[in-house]
Amino acid sequence: MYDVEVGLDPAFTVGTVDPRLFGTFVEHMGRCVYGGIFEPDHPTADEHGFRGDVAELVRELGATVVRYPGGNFVSGYRWEDGVGPVAERPRRLDLAWRSFEPNTVGVDEFCRWARGVGIDPILAVNLGTRGVDAAVDLLEYANFAPGTTSTADRRVANGHKDPHAIRTWCLGNEMDGPWQIGHKTADEYGRLAAETARAMRRADPDIELVACGSSNSAMPTFGTWERVVLEHTYDLVDHVSLHAYYEPVGGDVDSFLASSEDMRAMITAIAATADHVGAVRRSDKRLTISFDEWNVWYQHRFAGQEGLERTENGALIEDVYDVTDAVVVGDLLMALLDHCDRVAIACQAQLVNVIGPILTRPGGPAWRQTIFHPFALTARHARGTVLRTAVRTAPLATERFGDVPATRVTAVQDPVTGALTLLATNRSRTEPARLTVDLRAFGHRRLLEHLTIADDDPSATNTAEQPDRVVPRPATGTVLDGDQTLTATLPPSSWHLIRLGD
Repeated sequence: MYDVEVGLDPAFTVGTVDPRLFGTFVEHMGRCVYGGIFEPDHPTADEHGFRGDVAELVRELGATVVRYPGGNFVSGYRWEDGVGPVAERPRRLDLAWRSFEPNTVGVDEFCRWARGVGIDPILAVNLGTRGVDAAVDLLEYANFAPGTTSTADRRVANGHKDPHAIRTWCLGNEMDGPWQIGHKTADEYGRLAAETARAMRRADPDIELVACGSSNSAMPTFGTWERVVLEHTYDLVDHVSLHAYYEPVGGDVDSFLASSEDMRAMITAIAATADHVGAVRRSDKRLTISFDEWNVWYQHRFAGQEGLERTENGALIEDVYDVTDAVVVGDLLMALLDHCDRVAIACQAQLVNVIGPILTRPGGPAWRQTIFHPFALTARHARGTVLRTAVRTAPLATERFGDVPATRVTAVQDPVTGALTLLATNRSRTEPARLTVDLRAFGHRRLLEHLTIADDDPSATNTAEQPDRVVPRPATGTVLDGDQTLTATLPPSSWHLIRLGD
């Protein structure tokens, strides 16, 4: 067993958590939409064809925003195909995932579903095969009041009088990637993004815009891409995006458990890049980051886009997650919170079936994957102000990152109730940690709960037959000594939520 000592003081803060940090992502890919959120023949389907059992789990998950409709899909998408009478909508070939898109679900249906489950949509526009005109038309269709333009009146004629009131818009998706339909150089994309942003802001000055950043930290253009793009767009956008997916490459589980070190480094590097562009421009503006695709994804199991057969609504990258994956997801959430001064938006990708926290069976049940639980608990309780933590812990040797902290600890205080939430990850696969937290600066406290995700079998998963094999469980032996010190034991490969009240 090794010791972990944590110092905290409510006077020393990182920043306030933007609720959009707890976002999710729905793309027209595999069974995320059709067979995921939407299945008209399902016993729980509502009058619009959306699964009621999935909607209940989405509400429980606690996501605040949802990015739509992609993803790679958006770079070849004609949004007009997905509005109007369903029977008249064209069936198209989606070049991104080599599937046939029926366009049964489009912007109107999706926005109605999202708001129905308590989530605000974030829309992405196609800057792969399209550009300024299509983006502004979609903005008018979604946000303009009846009678203002013929495009807004088209929405009304389609049965949606009230505007969808979309606040946040993504200017394309992963345009740095050669796999992207309409892939561009940084200069090419930056100029198009600036032209599109300028036009969209003239149409609706109150929107927020996200410029495409790097698809992952291994991209050869990482950093340079952001610099060039922001030289074109800095004064026109509010956020720059980042994407990252993690897996145990070559079976290297120790590095996998430390995946958030890469995420933390990405955030720091791109924040510095954005600040450099701002400094050169003599600007007082401070851009933030939209980490709008992140998750565990076993990409080595995926043959790639070129190997896909043409299908309609076929299963695609439906990874089944275990305990170790849940610990990594919890740790990634902590990294986002620890950088809440620069990360305003984050979207776990994706929501259902496609590397999702929710899995479904056609005509059958829907259930929570292991990664569902750290997201739901963090979204529910980690609201408010992130505090700076001084953590003394043993090092963990990893092949990819060198020596890293064996334990990470994040603290969030609710400014209204005063409740203090501690999140902790023990990354060691062999050694438990003895956690000691100094709480003298917080006055009277009482222990509300200590929940943990851990298992003697770190490969344990949830299935339709055993949907609750892995769930958060109350920890034992956690003690609050007066108002001074909290002590707890963190088992190997575990994630924890500890709540303290007044």
